[in-house]
Amino acid sequence: MNGPAERFEAYDASGDGGPPPPAPAGRADAAPPVLGHRVLKSLLGAWALAACSAREAAAVEEHLGACGACADEARRLREAVGLLQRSESLDLDPALRSRVLGSCLARRPPRVPVPDWAAAYDAETARLDALLQDFGDAEWHAPVRLRWYESDEAADRRTTVAGVIAHLLSVDGLVATALGLDDPLGDVTAGAATPAARTEAYWRASRLPATRSVRTPWREQSHTLVRTASFAGGGSGRTPVSYGTFELPLHDAMLDRAFECWVHAEDIADAVDYPYDPPSGRHLNLIVDLAARMLPRVLDVRRAAGLAAPARRRRLVAAGEPGRTLRLEIEGSGGGEWLIPLDSPAARGSAEHEVAHIALDGAEFCRLAAGHVPPQEAAAGQVGDREAIRDVLLAAASLSRM
Repeated sequence: MNGPAERFEAYDASGDGGPPPPAPAGRADAAPPVLGHRVLKSLLGAWALAACSAREAAAVEEHLGACGACADEARRLREAVGLLQRSESLDLDPALRSRVLGSCLARRPPRVPVPDWAAAYDAETARLDALLQDFGDAEWHAPVRLRWYESDEAADRRTTVAGVIAHLLSVDGLVATALGLDDPLGDVTAGAATPAARTEAYWRASRLPATRSVRTPWREQSHTLVRTASFAGGGSGRTPVSYGTFELPLHDAMLDRAFECWVHAEDIADAVDYPYDPPSGRHLNLIVDLAARMLPRVLDVRRAAGLAAPARRRRLVAAGEPGRTLRLEIEGSGGGEWLIPLDSPAARGSAEHEVAHIALDGAEFCRLAAGHVPPQEAAAGQVGDREAIRDVLLAAASLSRM
């Protein structure tokens, strides 16, 4: 049997032999091995993928400086590897579904179109369902913290991904019953009129924590809601939907459900450490508009409860007349401007009576309205009456609920 010296001498430096000899003990920084052209050429693929050892890579790189043919081959291999390693996200563009449907419908309009006010809900439920599609058991039981504002204080409730979908199923049931459909929860939520009460009743009634099985009834219900609204036509948009303590017309309730679906999809994505984009600009604009339209009424309710600046110092404004106004400027996707009357929900916002101006990013404003952003940290810019600005930011946060 040959010893170490004999094996080293037996190595064929012309390239016809076997693998390079091991480095002598105690010499980790030894010079690159002397390898033949054929061996070095065979290592080019591994070198391009950065799969060579340090000594092999050094030998290949030294060879490339002297061999034009191998240098050209190495350049082509590196370019091919660059094509395989895409730096951008492989996730589908969230607007792709809308573009594909839009292209299809431009060629062949639907017999029963989805109303514009239901399109955002249709899109957001589809996006959330796509996120859930490949979840395993571990993801379905990942902890999620639901957040909102209550009496101007941050509140939260801990649940799981499956518990969040059960929550969406429970609250969407309010829209289902308004459309004359069966309550998906049956007698479980009897006497529970508010979204929080329905959710808590459903969670309590479940013998075991919610699992992935909740996805099917939630998705089937969302399809049924969109289909029923579509067949009912545009006139159904004014159907009242009761939330226990207040009502919304159906067209606003569907936007509200789209908003909550997106917010809780972000909660779920955060729980499993996955990126999730806001809605498309068009849908985000509709959601912002809903919140802006609700602010005057919320301000009035808060003032009556002593949570906003008292009205005794304000000039009474007749219905439809201009009054003190805050300009809400929403930047970025879904942006625009809204004039918010401050002293009465019946007053008209007026640029001539503007006393304050707030600027926020569109998605950030929605997160404020969802109770996910502290009011004092929300505005990117604020000018004018500090009391009015504070009242509006707190009113926006109070739109949130479990």
